Amino acid sequence: MKDKKRTKIALLKAWKSFSGILPEILSVMMFAGITLAILSPDIISKLIGSNSGFFGVVLSLTAGSITMIPGFVAFPLGATLLDAGAGYAQIAAFVSSLMAVGVVTLPLEIKYFSKRMAILRNASALVISLVFTMVIWKLM
Repeated sequence: MKDKKRTKIALLKAWKSFSGILPEILSVMMFAGITLAILSPDIISKLIGSNSGFFGVVLSLTAGSITMIPGFVAFPLGATLLDAGAGYAQIAAFVSSLMAVGVVTLPLEIKYFSKRMAILRNASALVISLVFTMVIWKLM
């Protein structure tokens, strides 16, 4: 350790940052755990499985658009859902819309950008998510 004082400051900043996101991570993990406990793999497969077709894609796009989950939680959640029977295209729809579309954050975007710009950004992100999903659907 070169400088104990700077190391201590860095560790305190890291702890402060980690403790700031910890409640969010725990709440998402609890939500995912409860959801997986309630929904059996058969139900998950029926709703967003590879045989759910376009309905499953639309359901996943909708869920991803209205959900606020950080990326470092979304990808493990997607892997868990894949293990539970979800389809690749449906998970691609969920994760891509989760990262790009923000229905919940739309009022904030309207405040900082204009209403037209915020709606245009979200609509184009939704279209790009759908195109991305269709590519994954064809490839997988």
